Amino acid sequence: MNNLENTELILVRITGEDRPGLTASITEILAKYDVTILDIGQADIHNTLSLGILCKANESNSGFIMKELLFKASSLGVAIGFYPVSAEEYNEWVSMQGKNRYILTLLGRKLSARQIASVTRILAEQGMNIDAIKRLTGRIPLNESEAKTRACIEFSVRGTPKDKTAMQGQLMKLSKELEMDFSFQLDNMYRRMRRLICFDMDSTLIETEVIDELAIKAGVGDQVKAITERAMRGEIDFIESFRERVALLKGLDESVMKDIAENLPITEGVDRLMFVLKKYGYKIAILSGGFTYFGQYLQKKYGIDYVYANELEIVDGKLTGRYLGDVVDGKRKAELLRLIAQVEKVDIAQTIAVGDGANDLPMLSIAGLGIAYHAKPKVVENAKQSINTIGLDGVLYFLGFKDSYIEEH
Repeated sequence: MNNLENTELILVRITGEDRPGLTASITEILAKYDVTILDIGQADIHNTLSLGILCKANESNSGFIMKELLFKASSLGVAIGFYPVSAEEYNEWVSMQGKNRYILTLLGRKLSARQIASVTRILAEQGMNIDAIKRLTGRIPLNESEAKTRACIEFSVRGTPKDKTAMQGQLMKLSKELEMDFSFQLDNMYRRMRRLICFDMDSTLIETEVIDELAIKAGVGDQVKAITERAMRGEIDFIESFRERVALLKGLDESVMKDIAENLPITEGVDRLMFVLKKYGYKIAILSGGFTYFGQYLQKKYGIDYVYANELEIVDGKLTGRYLGDVVDGKRKAELLRLIAQVEKVDIAQTIAVGDGANDLPMLSIAGLGIAYHAKPKVVENAKQSINTIGLDGVLYFLGFKDSYIEEH
């Protein structure tokens, strides 16, 4: 078998209705003739099997092997084909294995042929080859009007993009036009071993800006909201805007904070996301430009490991309009992400950051995976991946989780 002159390389392709024992039946015949398996791959779509086996066989046995496989395929009711592969073709294939591998994840309420065609055309134009495609979400309901549906497909891609920045821009443009989200990640060990995830709080874990809620109770809602929106768009310095907003809360009763905390509008998908992250051992942090009172409320609710936010000064049960300590701004969030990673002995490439505002960009840029969630335009433009179409549990698909696996556990 070591003498290539006396061997043949044969690609065997089997298609048909899947059933238990089919792969065993085929490989048992190959084993009978001491065949070496060089590559094997299988996909199953709606109980229809596609199995490919690249094998090296003794030239004197190849006729007998194909004959037996044809008889077995006939008895199993599947189609089988044989394709000779030259040594040159095999060596070329082997050389391709050293090329970069990427994972492209497509996400939305539903995914159409138009979306997939547009995305795969971009990959082809960049000279990249799709090795495998798999669906991460459960079965899509036939009734498309059903609320809260999710659809996710993951492509395993090989090659090096001709212009990665241009490709990223094209995918971003498509995501806006076709109502879908995407993530394009280098497929390495770090991607498969994320360990620390850091969340912004306001407008990320909760569907509100708590400072706006406090301002409404204090009767200065419009003033504070206008400053907040300017800060989140990156139009004014965050620390200065924070100081101005907190000053407007002077005199507000502490009891108002408890009432707001107990009625926080939790973002879609947070309960599911937190359950899965805790189940699989992720360390979770809140890094927020909001307030520790509300971060600690979420910490107790979900078992979050770290909370860093801003402390409001309270005297005699009233807010003074001042805060204690340094403001947690964008720069501080990035510093805290690095610090927690060091404490947890996690490589920065194994970290994830999720946020929506301009003050989240520093931590999104240094994390191994930075995700803009229903974010402001400036943030989406600068983030490498974003989620705008579904709930926060969409993060799980960017981490490679499948619905079937999550639900089983």
